[in-house]
Parts: sequence; structure tokens; C-alpha cells
Amino acid sequence: MPGASGNSIRERREAIVDAHIEAEAVTHDAAATVATFGHPRYEVPALGAIVDGGEAVNGLVSALLAAFPDFYLQKIAHHHADEAVIAEVRFGGTHLGVWAGMEPTGKRMEVQGVLIFVFEEDRLVCEKVYFDHATVLRQLGAIA
Repeated sequence: MPGASGNSIRERREAIVDAHIEAEAVTHDAAATVATFGHPRYEVPALGAIVDGGEAVNGLVSALLAAFPDFYLQKIAHHHADEAVIAEVRFGGTHLGVWAGMEPTGKRMEVQGVLIFVFEEDRLVCEKVYFDHATVLRQLGAIA
């Protein structure tokens, strides 16, 4: 990935984003997800969460995958910025474990969102996750 000769920075960044999505949403491997970062950090404004460092990010991803064991994420489109790759996505899963303090409901959720993968050169240093939390809560039956 980083440092691969002959690839543009855009190609290297996109390969890192694809590896990150694969690890998190296909193979459900928290450690491999963390390994895609040069510095692991998530910001999830809908949950009021800033999670910084390998151990904390591993905990966040592990908790997500425990709460939604069939978690999936479909990349709809991506866009490149000077210091980021922006992915329009659809993600979801079945709520079978505690998530953000909410006991499992057994209900499915699916929501569209935007992921901003922030880079320093070709090092992923933060993923910012934006989605409509009210839609998720409504689908899980937490709000009317």
C-alpha cells in the first residue's frame, strides 16, 4: 500500500480506503481495520465520539461488529480532495448486541452516510463518519 512505486497518491489512498472497508465490513477484522491507519482515529459526531489510538479504535470497531455481526457497507461513490478521500456509502446490519448503550433489538437498520478518510500524504490518520442517527434509532425502534 503506502510507498508502492508507480502508483499516484490518489491510487494509493483509494487502495487504503478499499482495504479499510474490506477489513471492517467484509472480513469483519478489527485488527486489520486498525492496521490500515497510519494513526488510528475515528470521529463520529452523531454519537459524540472521538476515538483516538489503536486500542481505542480496535475497541470501537469490535463493539460495532459485536452489535451488528452482519454489518455491511456498500461504497456508492468516492471523491478525492487535497487531504482526503470522501466516500458516499450505504451501511447496515441487524442489531444483535449492545451498541452506544442501546440493548439489542433484533431489528435491521440501513442508512446512507458519508465517510471522510483524512490523509497525511498516503497515511490514513482519521475516518470521520457522518450519518442520520435518528434514522437508525427509528429503524431499531428506539424512537417513533
